[in-house]
Amino acid sequence: MSTAPKFGLNVPQSEAVIYLDGPCLVLAGAGSGKTRVITQKIAHLIEDRGYDPRTIAALTFTNKAALEMQERIAKLLKQPRQAKQLTVSTFHSLGVKILRQEAAGVGLKDRFSIMDSDDCFGLVQDLAITTDKQLIRRIQNSISLWKNGLIDPEDAIRDAQDEDEAQAARVFRSYVATLSAYQAVDFDDLIRLPVELFRNNDPIRDKWQRRLRYLLMDEYQDTNTCQYELVKLLVTGINKKPMFTAVGDDDQAIYAWRGASVENLKTLGVDFPDLKVIKLEQNYRSTTRILQAANAVISNNPKIFEKSLWSEHGLGEPIRVLGMQNDDQEAEQVAIMISADRFQRKNKWSDYAILYRGNHQARVIEQCLRKERIPYTISGGQSFFDKAEIKDIISYLRLIANDGDDPAFIRAVTTPKRGVGMATLEVLGAFSKQWNCSLFEAAFKGGIEAKLADRQLIPLREFCNFINNLESRASRPGPSGSGDNAAAVLDDMMKEINYESYLYDMFDDRAAQSKWQNVLEFTNWLKERGCGGKDKSGEEKNLLELTQMVALMSMLEGKDEEPDAVRMSTLHASKGLEFPHVFLVGVEEGILPHKGDPDASVETIGARVQEERRLMYVGITRAQRTLQITWCKQRKRAGEQVHCDVSRFIKEMALDVGDAAPMETEIISPKDRLASLKALLATPREVPPQ
Repeated sequence: MSTAPKFGLNVPQSEAVIYLDGPCLVLAGAGSGKTRVITQKIAHLIEDRGYDPRTIAALTFTNKAALEMQERIAKLLKQPRQAKQLTVSTFHSLGVKILRQEAAGVGLKDRFSIMDSDDCFGLVQDLAITTDKQLIRRIQNSISLWKNGLIDPEDAIRDAQDEDEAQAARVFRSYVATLSAYQAVDFDDLIRLPVELFRNNDPIRDKWQRRLRYLLMDEYQDTNTCQYELVKLLVTGINKKPMFTAVGDDDQAIYAWRGASVENLKTLGVDFPDLKVIKLEQNYRSTTRILQAANAVISNNPKIFEKSLWSEHGLGEPIRVLGMQNDDQEAEQVAIMISADRFQRKNKWSDYAILYRGNHQARVIEQCLRKERIPYTISGGQSFFDKAEIKDIISYLRLIANDGDDPAFIRAVTTPKRGVGMATLEVLGAFSKQWNCSLFEAAFKGGIEAKLADRQLIPLREFCNFINNLESRASRPGPSGSGDNAAAVLDDMMKEINYESYLYDMFDDRAAQSKWQNVLEFTNWLKERGCGGKDKSGEEKNLLELTQMVALMSMLEGKDEEPDAVRMSTLHASKGLEFPHVFLVGVEEGILPHKGDPDASVETIGARVQEERRLMYVGITRAQRTLQITWCKQRKRAGEQVHCDVSRFIKEMALDVGDAAPMETEIISPKDRLASLKALLATPREVPPQ
């Protein structure tokens, strides 16, 4: 087979695209064009090798990445419509697809519910009989790690190391039983249950293997045990040649805390001895100096696979490391430097990113950006539609629009509480499974009276009648159009559920007030949209139409064009992104690398520092042209100034070695640099002609 470059790619990229003799691992360094390889390979499979697009699946970790990939593939195909026939999705979306079609095989009804993390939090809270939020989150996290590691409750109870673990394991056992009774699954089940199904049911596994002839996986280093097992079960079988391409980078494995295992890259070669490994080392993103610093840092980690990034983008500007007196000065300087640099280079605000290890570092930086009137966006911040109080109200709207929406039913009937407890819901769940109907429908089925006492049945049916009444009014167009009618129905619903009182009962006054303001903002916005918008120029909508609009908006949120603003982001949320100019802040011992548990074993501390080093590597390789690194000599902790040491990673960057060392003409003292920045900022700006 010719190794000459094809498709406008370099030699290793071309090789990765055309290799179809068995399993393939593409080790793609940061900025080496991995998405291009995946999309080009899919186009090659369809156009040159005659694959039916319906038999190809490409798996990634975010919906956004999946959407972008699908759009890019469509542009490469002679018939762009074929891109729609591909399975391009997250691991979890593929899990949903399998479960929807094979529900009976795992003891679920067709219309099972998917619980979100808030729903699951409430369930763990009830089972653990505690209001300690940290404890609930810890138990939730343990349950997630057990499920992702394919550990069942009995094994978790048996292997518990102390009483805390034993308590979490007991909650885990009850949690699994309760979800089963509710006919519901959580996020982790979306992969765990297909794995169990394929392990225990050869005909179903065989069917899905025939359906998916070729599998591609992005960000393979971020897979956990469960995801790897799903992949194995999909690509291996009797007389079946494993046909897949995994794309990953062991140097960017930064999700061990949520169960991801970089070992999966190592295991791949053991499970598939004929694995073809192709390295992509040419970087199309960054300058040589940035790559040299990244290579120098990561060389301190033990390697699964040796590789070294290189670039044709020239040497580039020196990387600057600035020590600051404290975090106030750090934030102030970063804001001034961005403002001056933008003015000097005539850049857009969106050319700049500020990256940090933890969200707690953002507040003081935000204050300074606002002071300097610099627009910014925060990655990974909570969307309005993700706020618990908004989701509570939306659950009622979802239920009015579709009484078969079981997660909405569970959330609405328990928030605020309406005399319907867990015992009632468990009976209802079992009954709905028996009749293969929704929870709502089950409440009116004959025979339920024998299973529930009056004190359980009456509040349940009162709630369902309340929803039915709202639904009959919600779909009614109203005399003057539907907007006024929608507003009236909404007001009556809010009055009936008495949500404001519930907030003040559950939270302190300040939090309750803030949450209630959000609810008012949301309901007023809905009413406004129902009446055709602010200027009443749009179409009027009834409540059902408004609910559909909200569902769509919450799903599509974040798809708007990127605003011209500085991007603030944690290092974890920045993975996969790139920016011309990057400011990496707070690079100190205790922050990056993160302090962690000082009493942990030597092995655990060693593994943690290695992961933090990979995080530093991710931060460095986000930068295309310039990289500025700051650290503080002192930082506020719990209201007190504490001494800080510069991070070991800065020394590891070896900035004064080889080509990376700044030339004499490039050396400028921090004092001189600041003076020139201030002078720039003081220069009057040109006023554009009116």
